[in-house]
Amino acid sequence: MEDFKKRQITFLLQLIGVSVLIYAIHSYFLHYFANEIVFFFPVWQIYALHFIITLALYSIINYRFSSGKKDIFNLFMIMTFLKMVLAILFLLPLLLSDFENKQPDVFNFFIPYFLFLFFEVFALTRFLQKS
Repeated sequence: MEDFKKRQITFLLQLIGVSVLIYAIHSYFLHYFANEIVFFFPVWQIYALHFIITLALYSIINYRFSSGKKDIFNLFMIMTFLKMVLAILFLLPLLLSDFENKQPDVFNFFIPYFLFLFFEVFALTRFLQKS
């Protein structure tokens, strides 16, 4: 369980750093290049969702791995599928609304989605290679 806590704290600090960095870059681009666009979702809500889901997915896989289950690929695939379902549920109010221009909001959501997914896969791969 000591490895679990160490990996969890390391991942949490890295996730906070990556989240703050890409949030700052994203906000900068929106401020200077999309200032006139009105968005359905605030950027902070998108990042909060991605942060929580990424932390939960990593935590569950880290816990399973630490408790002796070495075959975590199926769990990762199921969790990734659930992450996609949650993404659709999050976007559902936008998709069902009569909001005029939905495309910027969808890009606003999925660019960080894939960045967080990349970071998550990178972190999981790195800790699995060490084991």
